[in-house]
Amino acid sequence: MRILNIQRMSTEDGPGLRTTVFFKGCPLKCAWCHNPESISYQLDKEWIESSCILCLDCVNICPEGAIQFIDNQIVSDRNLCTMCKKCIDICPTNALKLIGKDITVDQLHKELIKDKAYFSHGGGITLSGGEVLIQTKEVLELLKLLKNDGIHIAIDTSGYIDFSRIQEISPYVDLFLYDLKLDSNEKHIEFCGTGNQLIKDNLIKLNKLATDIWIRTPIIPNSTDSKDNIESIARFLKDENIVFEKWELCAFNNLCKDKYKRLYINWQYENSGLIEKNKLEELQGIARAVLPHEEIYSVGATKLEVTNE
Repeated sequence: MRILNIQRMSTEDGPGLRTTVFFKGCPLKCAWCHNPESISYQLDKEWIESSCILCLDCVNICPEGAIQFIDNQIVSDRNLCTMCKKCIDICPTNALKLIGKDITVDQLHKELIKDKAYFSHGGGITLSGGEVLIQTKEVLELLKLLKNDGIHIAIDTSGYIDFSRIQEISPYVDLFLYDLKLDSNEKHIEFCGTGNQLIKDNLIKLNKLATDIWIRTPIIPNSTDSKDNIESIARFLKDENIVFEKWELCAFNNLCKDKYKRLYINWQYENSGLIEKNKLEELQGIARAVLPHEEIYSVGATKLEVTNE
């Protein structure tokens, strides 16, 4: 299987203290993605400017001429790069790093089981992405091993996948973290690159299985943060009688902007700031007005409004 990395001591990917595995590859192309390195299934590389001593060994060794020194920066042409990794191997300061690695199911299981002692107070393991269910066959093998270990398992999914894959793994999953980003199909195409009917249909089907669900909505400036969007998602959940433990409204931050820079990608949200606390609370109130008996939370850092009195 192909993963990005393993993040330990996470408190944001399910209940309790968790170890989260981020998988490579995603069928969506969300404009605000906080893990842009996870979108492509292919291995990639990044340049970390703060570690670079500008020795230019990478420029000189590249057989394809894919790396150049331009405006005091190392620039890589992805169209020319064949991922031979010679530049990465020769870099004396690890300023060029490989993004993604291949690992067997057994290897990943042995790595994750090391953390079992930390899960005794309600924690567990979360498989995230990208979209983890792209690699269903290997993930199913891993889930069976982890379930035999008695570990709480959460799957963070976009829902944009054939439902047969969700159904196949569901007996081994304790919790689904399910993304509902936009209610409008047109807006979903605009911002995520695909429509959202499959996502909605899959949630309706998942709702019929005996599995806990958390709904997650990223609150993105000028994209998902409208009152109409939150109210429409809430009405969809109500009309379809979706049973969920909680709904998280996840506040935007731009901490990932350096990732885009290292990948040579222009990011339209680079200069967007934190959402104001009052606005996030207002959106939370709109959701609660439609679903007064449900657990609806706002999570993440916000900007406090400064008022002159």
